[in-house]
Amino acid sequence: MVVEGDGSDRRTVQRVIQWVRDEFAAAAKRHERPGTARLLRFDTEKIPAGQALPSLEEFIAAEGWEDFGEAEQSEAYAEKYGLGKPRKNGRARLIAKQTAALGWLESVVVQDPAAGDQVEAWLSPALASKLRAAGVPTLFALAERINGLGEGWHRNIPGIGAGKAGRILTWLKDTQASTQLQLGAHAGVARKKLEPAILAAVVPASTALRPFEKFIVPAELDGSAGRYRAPPERSQLEASNDYQAVHAWLKSKRAGEGGQLSPTQRAYRKEAERLLLWSVLQQGKALSSLTVEDASAYLAFLGDPPAAWCGPRHHQRWSPMWRPLEGALDASACAQAITILRSLFTWLNAQGYLYGNPFAAITRPLAVVRPIGSGRTLTRDQIESMLDELRRLPDSSANRRLQLALPWLYFTGLRQAEMVAARCSHLTRFEPAKGGAGSWLQDVIGKGGRHRQVPLPAGLVNLLADALERMGKPRDPRAAENKDVPILAIVEGGVMRAMSASALYQALKRFFRELADKVETSDPGSANRLRLASAHWMRHSHSSHSVNGGPGRDPVPVHIARENLGHASLDTTTGYITTELDDRVTAMQGFFHTA
Repeated sequence: MVVEGDGSDRRTVQRVIQWVRDEFAAAAKRHERPGTARLLRFDTEKIPAGQALPSLEEFIAAEGWEDFGEAEQSEAYAEKYGLGKPRKNGRARLIAKQTAALGWLESVVVQDPAAGDQVEAWLSPALASKLRAAGVPTLFALAERINGLGEGWHRNIPGIGAGKAGRILTWLKDTQASTQLQLGAHAGVARKKLEPAILAAVVPASTALRPFEKFIVPAELDGSAGRYRAPPERSQLEASNDYQAVHAWLKSKRAGEGGQLSPTQRAYRKEAERLLLWSVLQQGKALSSLTVEDASAYLAFLGDPPAAWCGPRHHQRWSPMWRPLEGALDASACAQAITILRSLFTWLNAQGYLYGNPFAAITRPLAVVRPIGSGRTLTRDQIESMLDELRRLPDSSANRRLQLALPWLYFTGLRQAEMVAARCSHLTRFEPAKGGAGSWLQDVIGKGGRHRQVPLPAGLVNLLADALERMGKPRDPRAAENKDVPILAIVEGGVMRAMSASALYQALKRFFRELADKVETSDPGSANRLRLASAHWMRHSHSSHSVNGGPGRDPVPVHIARENLGHASLDTTTGYITTELDDRVTAMQGFFHTA
């Protein structure tokens, strides 16, 4: 609260006056009067009463514009003093011009904000420039970003903190009647406090680019009378349309822990979802009416999708910014899509729902065969530098969780889903029958329901023990009280839950980006690699480094690495046996020196 005469009173008044100036200037810009906008922003108190403005020559000398051209000098003078061109005008003349400009504004500025207005038209220049630099040019785009990202919509925009973001949100809500821009109930609430039903309500179900669970298939394209539908009495499915049939196919796959979708189900849903959207929205056909020619057209579509179908991977399925594709798929991804869709149609045939399989008749794209994990590993030196940086992070619950998760992924080679599913009860002690030091093992249920036991470094278990102690739990992970405690636990309001796969992915991506920014100047090559890295890169890096060994590290026998990684085939593990490019180039120098 500001008390009259308080030292902060004048500063508050000045802020209000500046806000009024910005509002008037924004109104002038809406009417394409940039000169008037500059005039209204100029503070006449900068010029003492009765004092004339400096001449252009005096301004150039005082401000250091000697080395610039005449046009730039004049523009700089006009920008500072709010004039169309330099002339000797005193304070009184400026005030008169501002008064005339305000009179003009009074007669024309009787309008409400609209969705298509530029952000500069209603927000201060500083805010507007930050938003535009972040790809938010209009009020519509601003509302779309807020709805798409929720309460943290501003976090990646430099210079816009929680305070400014809150004021923008309030203003948008106050002007909803004129802009018709509706903000969801989730917009101003922290994600952790939101009920799933609130997020689910952000985007309504529709016949548009929607996730599978929110896509409405029009009755005329739902496949109930599809061209290649088998007689209903022959079908073993209760499904009466294509959507229901695809849903039954997804349910037939093994589910994840707690009834959640397994990684396989998510991968299969993604491909079926894309095809269903394309079939209905692009081709105007039911899924059960697709021909071989349609299958070929779909393959071409995946290689060159429209921009409207593409968006960043991190936008979640509840968000209006979600899109089915990130961009064009390469040959390997297209081949994987065809394989999964062939499987879908084969299954529908086997259940008596369909005749024929359009994807069985087209050739899978020829993908270049590279070593497993090729292009998705970090070097041993990059890993060491990364772990050093990790230890230097400021102390916080999120950073401590990251300090546990990242080395755990690297030293064990666990998949991301396996990491977030890990519980304290999965850890056991192993004492060798022949004597020697004991070790910790982690029980893991991996792909295909295969069980394996993965050795753990003692240092990781010590970090876990520290985390348990902070939560008021016994340090020993095997204690009965720790049975259901997640390895990556989040405690909020006394409630404990496991970190989600999405949250882990985003936390690692954020850390990799920040580390890339730090090494950009000293090691641009590593910076580029780090920006591409993700959680799964840790598994590839572990696999490559373990089977190949390195300075001070013996190679792990391939059959042991296979057991640790949970590979179904030894060939998969053997594919990691290679030599890091740095070592190969160094080894060849002795041969090249004779050239």
